Amino acid sequence: MKKIFFACLLVMAMMMNAFAQKSEIGAFVGTSFYIGDLSHSTIFSECDIAGGIVYRYNFTPRWALKANIMFAKVHASDAKSNGKFERNLSFKSPITELSVQAELNFLKLYNQKGYNCFSPYIFAGVAVFSFNPQAEYNGKTYDLQPLGTEGQGLVKGKEGYPLCSFAVPFGIGLKVNIGRYVSIGAEWGMRFTCTDYLDDISTVYYDNDDLRYRRGDIMADLADRSPEIGGPLHEGGSQRGNFNTTDFYSFCGGTITFKIGNEDRICDMKHKLSSRHKLGRKR
Repeated sequence: MKKIFFACLLVMAMMMNAFAQKSEIGAFVGTSFYIGDLSHSTIFSECDIAGGIVYRYNFTPRWALKANIMFAKVHASDAKSNGKFERNLSFKSPITELSVQAELNFLKLYNQKGYNCFSPYIFAGVAVFSFNPQAEYNGKTYDLQPLGTEGQGLVKGKEGYPLCSFAVPFGIGLKVNIGRYVSIGAEWGMRFTCTDYLDDISTVYYDNDDLRYRRGDIMADLADRSPEIGGPLHEGGSQRGNFNTTDFYSFCGGTITFKIGNEDRICDMKHKLSSRHKLGRKR
């Protein structure tokens, strides 16, 4: 009976060892871009550098849960993206994102020699992120949200937009395990956001004369920048952005993670089981 009990425990230990080192921690380095009123459908347009910290927990060879802290910048302009030179708007914004994502591997993925060590995967999850649209004017950088460029705070019921929002990350990737302790990968993910103000553009122009009177020349000039290129001021109420759609941003790059977890405990368990078995035989 003791031999059977020891054999069962040893089999369990071997099964646990097959899934040892379930946790991974590492880094993401890549690029970021934005799709919105200043860049409608062009992917990988006006890219910026992005990076972050990645934690992954592998429940099974097919399913994993990943948590990210990502840092990035996005920017775009009418002059480069849309050809709508009469509007002449532009922005840049830092982004800090915290997300949790579920990953589904197409193939069973292992970190042991003799087993499959790579797999494409898909992922989806939830994220919260902060942003702060800015624009340069006469050599200075201005935060746009406090200015109320579309009349926020001047029209009843139209308040300033928050600088923190939710997003839905989704995308594809490829993982490759190198030995028992290292994993590398490539990933491209889009973020469907719950805000249309990532670029500070959403609805209509506010009356520029009233904006200039109530908030000053700089605010009025940043709200309608057509005169900078010889265009006319837009009438109040004319279209400035498309409020029927929300903005997207994206990360694309590579990851490197290092396996951590319970392998030491597995070894300790094997040692204890072996010691107990030897003690039982002596008795």
